Amino acid sequence: MSPSDTVPAGVRERDASAWQGTRHHYPEENVAHAALDLPLHAWLGRFTGNVSPAALALAWFDWSLHLMLSPDKQAELATHAASASLRWWQYCAGTAFASQAAPVEPLAQDKRFVDPAWQTWPYNVLSQGFLLQQQWWHRATRSVRGVSPHHADVATFVARQLLDAVSPSNFVATNPVVLEKTCARGGMNLLSGAARAAGDAWRAASGSAAPPGLRPGHEVALTPGRVVLRNRLAELLRYDPVTPRVHAVPLLIVPAWIMKYYILDLSPANSLVRYLVGQGHSVYVVSWKNPGAADRDLGLDDYRRLGIMEALDAVQRETGARQVNACGYCLGGTLLAIAAAAMARDHDRRLASVSLLAAQVDFTEPGELSLFVDDSEVSFLEAGMWSQGYLDTHQMAGAFQLLRSNDLVWSRQLRHYLLDVPDRQTDLMSWNADATRMPYRMHSEYLRQLFLNDDLASARYLVDGRPVALTDIQVPIFALGTRTDHVAPWRSVYKIGLLSDTETSFLLTSGGHNAGVVAPPGDAGRSYQFTTRAPDAPYIDPERWQQEVPSVEGSWWPAWEAWLAQLAGPWVEPPPPAASLGPAPGRYVLEP
Repeated sequence: MSPSDTVPAGVRERDASAWQGTRHHYPEENVAHAALDLPLHAWLGRFTGNVSPAALALAWFDWSLHLMLSPDKQAELATHAASASLRWWQYCAGTAFASQAAPVEPLAQDKRFVDPAWQTWPYNVLSQGFLLQQQWWHRATRSVRGVSPHHADVATFVARQLLDAVSPSNFVATNPVVLEKTCARGGMNLLSGAARAAGDAWRAASGSAAPPGLRPGHEVALTPGRVVLRNRLAELLRYDPVTPRVHAVPLLIVPAWIMKYYILDLSPANSLVRYLVGQGHSVYVVSWKNPGAADRDLGLDDYRRLGIMEALDAVQRETGARQVNACGYCLGGTLLAIAAAAMARDHDRRLASVSLLAAQVDFTEPGELSLFVDDSEVSFLEAGMWSQGYLDTHQMAGAFQLLRSNDLVWSRQLRHYLLDVPDRQTDLMSWNADATRMPYRMHSEYLRQLFLNDDLASARYLVDGRPVALTDIQVPIFALGTRTDHVAPWRSVYKIGLLSDTETSFLLTSGGHNAGVVAPPGDAGRSYQFTTRAPDAPYIDPERWQQEVPSVEGSWWPAWEAWLAQLAGPWVEPPPPAASLGPAPGRYVLEP
């Protein structure tokens, strides 16, 4: 049997022309390696969390060798270590007799040592020693002359992960809060935590996941509607009007398929869909299928055709509208930008506007996710996807958890296993646990063509064999960025203004990638900045924009809806109900 016989037929027969325009031709070039290389890498990935050992080794050698050849940097680090040690010993001596100013303060987002118990001896000494080490290692992995920026980021990230694992807050004997709780409860908190840890370990080993606490159609995804289209990849949900008259131009929302659509239709108080329907918009939402091994050959263009283009056809058939407002969230926004550029190239004028929520179209500055995206990492990840046909939910969740390990790993384990504090059951957290998979081919194309090659921003991305350019889009564009987004950093989202030649509105809101989007009116502490830039207006860099644009208190939803209403046409009678394939939230969102 030849090596090619071990490759699935869909991969073996894939036309290489579909992979033009990139520096790589995966998987065709790897067919010859399918007998040993790919299975070996897939097997190794089970033990490394699908992190490439080669990528880590390259980053380590790049940093360590350049550090060895930098005597000035070594002297600087030695001086800093000596100074930090002296300050720590002085602090130790001072706190034994009186209060003493701390040598270093934790970062604003570091909440591990905020409890007053950490200010008592000896825990203050332990926490300060840890923070001084953290500070030294940050200096050690940054600003080493000659190290590539990517390898420096990886070295800093790995050092931070290793330090976080040995933080004194993680251990019973060195955490005063845990010790106090243990004494008060006679150790029952540790017993309950051990039972929880055993249950989590069993689920991880068996590959099963705890079911989400809030169920679509029961506690979340409750906005009344119906399924009006279903194909092998997506369902289209149409929501029932609640106002006597509606805007003539309907709204099509394209969420990311890395998540289930109902982040936009959580509990009624947090539902963006319900809010828009209440403002008189005819809302349609794409609900993606959760793919399995049989869907391994679905690519980005399949998502464009079966998700956006077929949904657009269905919306027009139902409403009779000549144009549709389109909105994409996260990866759905990236795909919508591709579709809009292809439609503009082909003189398809059916879009009235394009809204991109926390969506990137330029991937040169993708934030901390770039730590997991280089040629070595992508090739290693592809091997794991090749063996099973998709990217597993645990693989995605692990990467996102590492990016915020303090909040999502160690702090959770502290609360969950040592302090016996159960997880809060909120609609957003329940949705976050209801993860989805991604097809092998699609995710490989996404990582290589968009992340590695930046083909979309460079007008090299092919649709129907021809490149598309974002500058062809002539309809108004609305782009939303969130200030603390670690998935789509707002400065990266802001680049749509550089890559388009049309009127572009940009809104920057408080919060992160998910919590910043789910921001209903009435939530305390919300604020945003918002401007619209004419096509011929001069460019303003993001730092200057953030400094000059005034901040407005409140939710960004009304500001976007007001912008949308200007492009939604006159008020008309709601279109008559069409044939239904079943009530919302549909079938696909319920599939495990």
